[in-house]
Amino acid sequence: MKRNTREHIIATAASLFQVRGINSTGVDTIAAKADISKMTLYKYFHTKEDLVLEIISLRSREFYDWLSDRLSKLSDDPAEKLQKLIDCIDEWLQNPECAGLPFMKASAEFPQSDNPVNLLSAELAKEFRTYLTKLAADAGAKSPESLGQQLSMLIEGAILSEQLNKGSGALGYAREAAILLIKSSLR
Repeated sequence: MKRNTREHIIATAASLFQVRGINSTGVDTIAAKADISKMTLYKYFHTKEDLVLEIISLRSREFYDWLSDRLSKLSDDPAEKLQKLIDCIDEWLQNPECAGLPFMKASAEFPQSDNPVNLLSAELAKEFRTYLTKLAADAGAKSPESLGQQLSMLIEGAILSEQLNKGSGALGYAREAAILLIKSSLR
């Protein structure tokens, strides 16, 4: 039962954070929507910050696991995986439950560089760049670090643009730019 209550709190809070924002959602609201007492919430998460950090970490892991699995199913060839990256991001964004990259939203709400949420967000953004850099290295890119950084900027910018203006075509433009960058880097 403990595991189910914990997961229920996480799901409820994540949904509220997505709709209302993290700072605009208090523990009273989370407890009420989860139909639990505040004492129960604090039994599982000592502070709201602990809950926020758990959600950001969990959602990021879910995204990385999904992306790795999806790319592996599409191809065994590293260069082809790199080419399919934007298609996978597009597919992921089409999911109605997609909330974007958790570290992006969280860092916007907690911009202070010493805040634990911002620190985790920065760490997760670095992990994303590292993941992309590894894809680039596996594909034989001339400068995997540069390509990883460039793809990260393209993807993060396109995701933000799509979230601000659904159907903007930002991912299509990002795909075109990514193809040029990848082709240039793999020559």
